[in-house]
Amino acid sequence: MPEYTLKAFFGNYALMCVVVAWFFAQFLKVIVTLFKEKTFKPRILLFSLGGMPSSHSASVTALCVACAIKYGFNSAVFAISALLAMVVMTDAMGVRWETGEQSKIINRLVKEIFTGTTEEAETALKELVGHTPIQVFMGALVGFIVPFVMLLIMK
Repeated sequence: MPEYTLKAFFGNYALMCVVVAWFFAQFLKVIVTLFKEKTFKPRILLFSLGGMPSSHSASVTALCVACAIKYGFNSAVFAISALLAMVVMTDAMGVRWETGEQSKIINRLVKEIFTGTTEEAETALKELVGHTPIQVFMGALVGFIVPFVMLLIMK
């Protein structure tokens, strides 16, 4: 019988792995930005899409590994989480990356058309929405490690 308590919620190993992996990847984005751009941007922690490492990849990989640990490779839960991970990571490198590249071109065109006005600043599209393969790989690495650390913590 399902349990609907806060203890059950916070005791959900797979869910906690996802949350920790996402948060840790987002935290790493703040650190990477600090070193790369020499500026501290704490808003990245909650609101950043794209960048190094991929928090989407970290989350779905953590879910997949947690399901493998808890339910085994022969479970439907693992199969579903593995499929979800493949779709999300492929999408992050494919469709979402292309969307970002298209946004750069559109923003450049709008700026050329409306030079000297503030309109383009208000209508600029977000350019960093996808990931490079290395960003996805590093996110997946974070997601792979977190369930093993969480296993030690939650025991």
